[in-house]
Amino acid sequence: MVNYYRTIEGKITEIESIEPGCWIALTDPTETEISDIEEDMHIERDYIRAALDEEEPSRIEADDGVTLIVVDYPIAEQDNDPNRTLLYSTTPMSLIITDKNVITVSAKENVVLDEIAKGVVKGVRTEQKTRFVFTVLLRIAARYLQYLKQIDKLSNFVEAKMHRSMQNKGLIQLQGLEKSLVYFSTSLKSNEAVLEKLMRGRFLKLYEEDQDLLDDVMIEVKQAIEMTSIYSNILGGTMDTFASIISNNLNIIMKRMETITIILTMPTIVFSFYGMNLNEAANGLPIANVWFPIALSVVLSVFIGLWITKIGKFK
Repeated sequence: MVNYYRTIEGKITEIESIEPGCWIALTDPTETEISDIEEDMHIERDYIRAALDEEEPSRIEADDGVTLIVVDYPIAEQDNDPNRTLLYSTTPMSLIITDKNVITVSAKENVVLDEIAKGVVKGVRTEQKTRFVFTVLLRIAARYLQYLKQIDKLSNFVEAKMHRSMQNKGLIQLQGLEKSLVYFSTSLKSNEAVLEKLMRGRFLKLYEEDQDLLDDVMIEVKQAIEMTSIYSNILGGTMDTFASIISNNLNIIMKRMETITIILTMPTIVFSFYGMNLNEAANGLPIANVWFPIALSVVLSVFIGLWITKIGKFK
């Protein structure tokens, strides 16, 4: 899908065709749409297809007056697995800056670009290409921070449920959140490297206002990286703690089962002796009456139980 937008009277407005100073937004474009943009804008096909590869790394390069910026942006997806809530991951998008236009390419629906297209972000001017690019990068950084706060709330919610009832569902959810933080950490560090190259001013001409905006983007990204590291450490420690609790509970259960087994062994031993098919004289067992083996079994079981409790095996 291809859409064209331009700032008209201070508002982002969708237009019908390519104009100087407009923003061209490609979302999961077809081969025909890619060919049309390639022909109309005189851009290398590889530049347009860069963001359509999920494994495409974040990078920046320039050739023949065209600058390509590839960054990762965060997405939240609902998983079909009922044991999970939300899955957070990242996917690449590209910003292509020509002498007259800015082109964005993404393989999936991009919430950040949708907000800009709907006019949610104020003060966006498509003809100011560098400022427009930095505005997109700032919104991406803000989206990372928003999702990180959601991950923190979800982890606290799942942890509270785990305190009440230890279930595999909770551990699976925590594992999914930890995996999301790994994706975020990797993508944010790659984006940071791209921003550092932009700050040198070799790829895009930086004006004073643009420099301030780029500084804001860098601050947001660094904050997101720090938050990701903190949440990842906390979540990792939480999962280790729950794993230790589960292991300790299992040990306690096994100890109790062993104690019950030992106690129940006493009647078996006693009745085994008194159940032998021998007469009293040959057997040599005292008081071979019906009540004595039962009483002896009870006494031995109680004694063994009290003894194990006293030495601390039954807790």
